[in-house]
Amino acid sequence: MSDIYSYTVELPKSSIALSDLKDKTLLFVNVASKCGLTPQYKDLQALHEKYGDKGLVIIGFPCNQFKAQEPGTDDEVLQFCQLNYGVTFPIAKKADVNGPETQPIWKYLKENSQPPVENIDWNFSKFLVKDGKITWFPARSSKVADVEAAL
Repeated sequence: MSDIYSYTVELPKSSIALSDLKDKTLLFVNVASKCGLTPQYKDLQALHEKYGDKGLVIIGFPCNQFKAQEPGTDDEVLQFCQLNYGVTFPIAKKADVNGPETQPIWKYLKENSQPPVENIDWNFSKFLVKDGKITWFPARSSKVADVEAAL
């Protein structure tokens, strides 16, 4: 694909054409329900509430690749996020972010980040797409506050 806006994100019951979001700042996060970083959902929701009407779109991508910490179905994951953290930002269908089955949008994000990213390090890694520039925030060394500072 030629750019990030060529992709469509599949949600459990609908989809989001990123071409409709060209004027927005996008935050892609691989998420998991049974991870020590799972409480970041609260911070991500706060970021969504603070900046959503200013053009920030957060999309969570459940991923079961790191110690099987996202075992639920797409519907179970969505219900968990809503009930436990009040999440109202979009949660995509489960996706691989590394390996041969890497979802194409994650392959694009990794290859086009500056510098490029070979492998996602853990749950709650983040890619911020602002003005076409892709910035990676590694899970083990970044927090939601780091993303907010980059907005």
